[in-house]
Amino acid sequence: MLNENLKNANILIVDDKDANIDILVGLLESQGYSNVKTTTHPRMAIGMFKSLSPDIILLDLLMPHLSGYEIMSQLKTLISPVNFLPILVLTADITVEAKQRALALGARDFLTKPFDLNEVAFRIKSLLYTRYLQQQVNYLTQLVEGKVPDNSLTDTNNQQPITDGPDEESQELETDNE
Repeated sequence: MLNENLKNANILIVDDKDANIDILVGLLESQGYSNVKTTTHPRMAIGMFKSLSPDIILLDLLMPHLSGYEIMSQLKTLISPVNFLPILVLTADITVEAKQRALALGARDFLTKPFDLNEVAFRIKSLLYTRYLQQQVNYLTQLVEGKVPDNSLTDTNNQQPITDGPDEESQELETDNE
């Protein structure tokens, strides 16, 4: 059940290179993710964020017209502090300064190109699982505070019963580096 919820996550990829997007989309499709939106135009990222409400953003840093840093700065004003939105930075910039700046602006993880597809897949799944858990905490907090009218324990996205943790299927991540 949980694995199915993660596979239905809304994923937004922002990278100015079609080749990078093709690799990431291929990876995500091979892992069973079905709600993937992409753009090679960084100026469209904020609009897509607002319309898609992504569960995770895969973001390049070095892009023309609007950098990943600038996108994260704009997102900071749109994301509630209690809403954990994972941003996975995938960049060719290997400097410590780039990593520190990205993490300070809200990135939750940082990988440099060229990246290992298995590692990218595991990081995405881990970040989505963390988001799922945070949504459960938020829901249960609202329930305790009496802000939720229905007393059933359900998933905030798909109205599925809360599980104790990942099922056996979600423990096994199938990856393909081809």
